[in-house]
Amino acid sequence: MTTLVFGHKSPDTDSTGSPIIWAWYLNEVKGGNAEAVLLGEPNTEAAFMLEKWDLPKPRIIEGVEAGQPVVIVDTNNPAELPDAVNDADIRAIIDHHKLVGGLETKGPIDIRIEPLACTATIMHKMIGDDMAQAPAWVKGAMLSCILSDTLEFRSPTTTQEDRAIAEALAADLGVEIPAYASEMFAAKSDVSAFSDADLLRMDSKEYEVGGKKFRVSVLETTSPETVLSRKDSLMETMPKVAEEDGVDQVLLFIVDILNEESTMLLPNDLTRQVAEKSFATVCGDGDTVVLPGVVSRKKQIIPNLAV
Repeated sequence: MTTLVFGHKSPDTDSTGSPIIWAWYLNEVKGGNAEAVLLGEPNTEAAFMLEKWDLPKPRIIEGVEAGQPVVIVDTNNPAELPDAVNDADIRAIIDHHKLVGGLETKGPIDIRIEPLACTATIMHKMIGDDMAQAPAWVKGAMLSCILSDTLEFRSPTTTQEDRAIAEALAADLGVEIPAYASEMFAAKSDVSAFSDADLLRMDSKEYEVGGKKFRVSVLETTSPETVLSRKDSLMETMPKVAEEDGVDQVLLFIVDILNEESTMLLPNDLTRQVAEKSFATVCGDGDTVVLPGVVSRKKQIIPNLAV
């Protein structure tokens, strides 16, 4: 039976590229039968990566059947996975996020979770000497994932291992990192085709703190003014998305990649309270607040959330 390899819902570059990388490894190196799949449409940066390296878009699935062999990458959070994921036969987990709990397996499995910026970095280490036989598109996907998750090494999640592996991959491929990262970020910044609800769900994770459930949404861009020009309609849509998704509030952070800061939208008193308690700031009466140096949801936003 084919093993399905997938990441989290609302797939970003890492959750699109890492399943492709690992399916190649399972098939071509380990002699298995694996297929990379997605749990939704890839974002614009991930779509750019697929086109850049001439990769077919993986099949999108709605769920998994009982007993289906799966490998989960770039998450270990059941809220970000198909509802019936525990009925599947989870064979392995490869991730770089905190351990959430809630997944159940049929037996002992391989788990690799490391405090690195990117799942693809972990995969590079796991593949080891067999990277010598990796085609250019595997290396290109790896490089894309690392540059995306590290914001071209700007994110505080970046480690020396992430940087060293990315630089080695770029040298091998003949890619200039600044130029390629600029192309990626430009693709990520083009959100003109998406509705406000799409933007609020595009790169988001559910998180509960102080008895409140939040959808924590991040939009990473080199053109924050493009998103902020839609501020009013986004704030009107936030309560609708929250109600539809069964959360108390959507928290939206617009990450300015180049200036290394975030702008948080403040549509109501709850979001203003969260901003002030979480980030030691004073919001006043404005409907936005700028958070200097805050660019990482994993390391700077979610760990600090308070109500």
